[in-house]
Amino acid sequence: MKIKTLLMGAIASAALAPAAFAERGADGQVSIIYWQAPSILNPFLSGGTKDVEASSLVIEPLARYDPNGQMVPFLAEDIPTVANGGVSEDLTSITWKIKSGLTWSDGSPFTSKDVKFTYDYCTHPEGGCAQVTKFEGVTSVETPDDLTVKVTFGGPTPFPYGPFVGGESPIIQAAQFADCLGAKAPECTEANFNPIGTGPFVVDEFKPNDVITFSANPNYRDPAKPAFGKVLFKGGGDATAAGRAVMETGEFDYAWNLQLAPDVIAQMEAGGKGKAIAGFGPLVERLMLNNTNPDPALGPDERSVVRPHPFLSDPAVYKAMSMAIDRPLLVEIGYGKAGKVTCNWVPAPAVYAADIAGCDVQDIAGANKMLDDAGYKDTNGDGVRETPDGKPMKILYQTSTNAVRQDFQALIKQWWSEIGIETELRNINASVFFGGDPGSPDTFQKFYADVEMYANTFNGTDPQSYFGNGLCDKAPSPASQWQGENISRFCDEEFDALHAELTKTADAAKRAEIGQQLNAMIVEKGGMIPLVHRGRLSGQALSLGGHVLNVWDSELWDAADWHRIK
Repeated sequence: MKIKTLLMGAIASAALAPAAFAERGADGQVSIIYWQAPSILNPFLSGGTKDVEASSLVIEPLARYDPNGQMVPFLAEDIPTVANGGVSEDLTSITWKIKSGLTWSDGSPFTSKDVKFTYDYCTHPEGGCAQVTKFEGVTSVETPDDLTVKVTFGGPTPFPYGPFVGGESPIIQAAQFADCLGAKAPECTEANFNPIGTGPFVVDEFKPNDVITFSANPNYRDPAKPAFGKVLFKGGGDATAAGRAVMETGEFDYAWNLQLAPDVIAQMEAGGKGKAIAGFGPLVERLMLNNTNPDPALGPDERSVVRPHPFLSDPAVYKAMSMAIDRPLLVEIGYGKAGKVTCNWVPAPAVYAADIAGCDVQDIAGANKMLDDAGYKDTNGDGVRETPDGKPMKILYQTSTNAVRQDFQALIKQWWSEIGIETELRNINASVFFGGDPGSPDTFQKFYADVEMYANTFNGTDPQSYFGNGLCDKAPSPASQWQGENISRFCDEEFDALHAELTKTADAAKRAEIGQQLNAMIVEKGGMIPLVHRGRLSGQALSLGGHVLNVWDSELWDAADWHRIK
């Protein structure tokens, strides 16, 4: 099995040498399969990675992160810094210069007004934006001219690269989305399904939770790219079928997120059509703990909003639940060399990881004693403990449909039964679970359960915006149309204050120290239970060239450079 070698060498060996293409579209069609099917092509209305990545073929940010975690300009001329005058000496503003001559795929000019509109769209007080943490601290976005954007912050901001950087913060066209501000945003189906962009491809047809077809953007800024004239983007199915379609049958060229056991990956690679590519970023499989009450009796607009949870708010409970889990076994059966035990929400870059001891050892006896001492007893002998006020300790534990996740659910249910907590399991189609539809009761944002399991990550190597997903005001609710990244509804004044300090801190060592404190705080105070630090693992056809796996941005970040190896 080559996964360990792949993980160790993926970033170090990243070579950014694009092929020289004879002409745009000369290589025909490339076929991509994401077994979690995209449900929308507007990343501001979905926190799902599948939606962010599919849309990245069309809409782009001012800058991205490369496979080494370094910022590289895309729509901007360069990366603003204090040294080149792009960031003010007092760190309160950043000024971007846009490349001249850029056009949208419809031929109209790309200008600074589109950038400002994107800010207005995501921060509209009557709307709900899944990426609003990217604009934390921004007080204004100004457009001195068509090629200049000035972003001003409320105070010194040592890391001013949250807005408009990375696949989660692209630019949308002001003309197309003009009538989609605020509460109208989810109603703009045509714009949300068929965005006009500056990227290498344009949408031909989008069938939510199924298939997307793209064509090469006729107005793309490099006349020789993309090499592929068409993209078939298939969604749905499962990770096993996706991996086989690339590595065994050769039906597809690229399969994302192959969340499969190591022996299964090895068998697929033996098919000879493709290879597994992998790298460790900050991706963590974890259990989110609902800090509110998901009782259906509260009604749809109160569930996961009314506080507190009947018993998960007690440190004795969530710490006992964590102690009962055998993380090394989860790594072994689920990921092998593509996984590591972690006690952190953000384990990478490593300087931000807190020293949280003990989670690598299962302790059923200790967990039972902790619950006993806290007054949770099995008074009627049915194996299920009751709270001190007589409520049975029964929870609903949900996740997306996936073989590895269902294995994890079964094991964790058993371990929790051994400490007197009864667990009902539920799995939901991934396209729905991560879809962000405000009308669906089954999204991970709604969180109509006690515990839910998933993994996500962030763009770049600075987790400031990602840590902002734990802020009190970032919790999804009816007022935000159920958008927001604080999925557990964790709310702690100390955490909010510490994050505010991070946004003002320039010293690298001090930023790392604050990051470690934030990591420890959200775990110690019951926001989540981290399980496995996962490597990102995808499948690539041997005939597909020009791609370098990127764990710091969209995996499709370099699609303009993809080409067919003859």
